[in-house]
Amino acid sequence: MHRGTTDELIIANKELAYQNTEKEKRAGELLVANNELAYQNSEKEKRAAELAIANNELAYQNAEKEKRANELIIANKELAYQNSEKEQRAAELVIANNELKFQNQEKQNRAEELNIANLELAFQNSEKENRAAELIIANDELKFQNQEKQNRAEELETAYNKIKKTEEFLKEYIFALEKMMFLTHHKVRQPVANILGISQILNQFLRSPATLKKNGWIYGDFSHRTR
Repeated sequence: MHRGTTDELIIANKELAYQNTEKEKRAGELLVANNELAYQNSEKEKRAAELAIANNELAYQNAEKEKRANELIIANKELAYQNSEKEQRAAELVIANNELKFQNQEKQNRAEELNIANLELAFQNSEKENRAAELIIANDELKFQNQEKQNRAEELETAYNKIKKTEEFLKEYIFALEKMMFLTHHKVRQPVANILGISQILNQFLRSPATLKKNGWIYGDFSHRTR
């Protein structure tokens, strides 16, 4: 936006210089026309004086007057043309002045737009600096979070190693318990069950001594019954 505004100002200045040159040309043309008009007025006065003096040469001067009349007609037409040209130049001058005012207003508008653009650019630069500062803070935060993740990973790895060791210890402990249960079931439980069975049989015979005597369980016959 700044480059485009500068180009417009350059073009406007060139246009203004061109119009000033044109106005100077028109002023010069008007000056020439005024001089021509003064000259023609002087010529008309000379012609009038010649007409007054040339009463004796009336016939000749009548012809000359006709010529002068024709010249005067031409001069009048030229004068009318010059007046028309002056009017056109005056109208062009008014248009040029209006154009100049418009261009000045446009230059002022461009200057205001340029000022706004500069303020916007300053604001954007400030925003860029703020974003850069925020980015630095975010990078620092990211570094901190990465360090924290690394610390947590190390802690998790340490905890995993501890859990793994505990798991191995529990496996060994469970194996020992299973082994103990096996020994309890096969080495201890079966003899205890046998003893309990024998105790129940003895209780039955103790309740009936006759039956115990009949079956030879008294006085040393117990040994061959249990074989």
